[in-house]
Amino acid sequence: MAANVHDYLTRHCDDLVKELIGWIRHRSVAGLPESEPELIRSANWLAGALRATGFPHVDVWRIEGAPAVYAEWCEAPGAPTVLIYSHHDVRVTDDDQWEETHPFEAVVRDGYVYGRGASDAKGQVLAHVWGLRAHLATTGRDAPAVNIKILVEGEEEAGSGHLAEALEQHRERLDADLIVFSDTLTWRADHPAVCTSLRGMISAELRVFGPLRDVHSGAVSGPAINPAIELSALIAALHDDRGRITLPGFYDDVEELTETRRAELAALPYSDEDWLERSETRAIGGEHGYTVLERLWERPAVEVIGLLSGDPAGLPRAAVPAVATARFSFRTASGQKAATVEKQLRQWVESRLDDRVEYDLSISEEISQEPYRTPDDLPALAELAAAMEEGFGKRPGRMGNAGGGPAELLTRVIGAPVVFFGTGLPEDRWHDDDERVAIQMLINGAATLASFWQRLGSAGDGGRGQVAQ
Repeated sequence: MAANVHDYLTRHCDDLVKELIGWIRHRSVAGLPESEPELIRSANWLAGALRATGFPHVDVWRIEGAPAVYAEWCEAPGAPTVLIYSHHDVRVTDDDQWEETHPFEAVVRDGYVYGRGASDAKGQVLAHVWGLRAHLATTGRDAPAVNIKILVEGEEEAGSGHLAEALEQHRERLDADLIVFSDTLTWRADHPAVCTSLRGMISAELRVFGPLRDVHSGAVSGPAINPAIELSALIAALHDDRGRITLPGFYDDVEELTETRRAELAALPYSDEDWLERSETRAIGGEHGYTVLERLWERPAVEVIGLLSGDPAGLPRAAVPAVATARFSFRTASGQKAATVEKQLRQWVESRLDDRVEYDLSISEEISQEPYRTPDDLPALAELAAAMEEGFGKRPGRMGNAGGGPAELLTRVIGAPVVFFGTGLPEDRWHDDDERVAIQMLINGAATLASFWQRLGSAGDGGRGQVAQ
């Protein structure tokens, strides 16, 4: 069966690539009002592709924020019902920084498709589409072996701020036994791994105020409070000399790694040189006492993702700036709660800044996301690992995902466990210039999914037992 699936997908590889290039043309950037028409066109494009695949029920939900695509194909009585989650929106681009191509004019080079959304996450969605097509074509079935529901939102890159409302609004249609979350990476093309955990996310912005307006430094330099200096000192105090975050109580709720988890991560092929090359980072830092992969997937982190003050471009005015702004991204680990970390952050900032310094700290509660871990004994997890072995031709390891996502929200609202499956790689340059996806990863991913549906549906009336017990 695996050979037939791969043969089918190889024959249709050019069709898959052509579809991905066509979808990438829609500049479906999250969070930009001027992109709303393209987000609608992107959703309609996907709706058309799902109808062409055979889905009898496809809708475009015009929810606040951005349109989502929902489809269902439930013609397998007694078999499990699976909800697939992903997104069709993409990150904003700096078009002039792209070297391979314009970000929305995708090209194929050396086995890769280059373009915004090629890997995150339009390519992943199309792996599902073609996985279903391969499943049907190679089994001769008129409908999937399991009941399939698909939800592809259009606001993930802006934090999924309206997803909870949409889930509640359409709750009666979303019942499922299992959720497949497809907005993740796997470890290496030649060594896939099943993702079993996802960190949480908290976004914060801190504005520190100085003079009432930008003031010539020659007139006030010395006695004036400089907000850039005050903010820089606070940022420098975020970590101690062992790379630990200094918010009091921050690690109290963090679950320690089990020996089993440490062994799983240690079993993945890893070297510093390989990691630095693939991640395009210059050096390795972080919390002492943990390996790179443990820091990346199992430990919390905080990053400064935006920093602005004074005259960052053009000729300097030699002025003390009126305001300095920093944007922070917290990645929380298993056991932590967003509300607790928010309280810790507010108390820490208040204690660190001088009473003479005014500031405003804003934390977006609407887009905070909690961490999630797939239960180790979930039957569907073993089925996914077996399907990946068929799809990639190699037994997969286990890994985590360093980013965030609404996995915990989905399982809380729908009441089903989550498994993760993605076709991205660390070197795919998500959110960066020259984003790309390896075509063979899409083929292997689609083959994995074709096998997964067959495996989940193979037990007939007992199929639900192969998902969650």
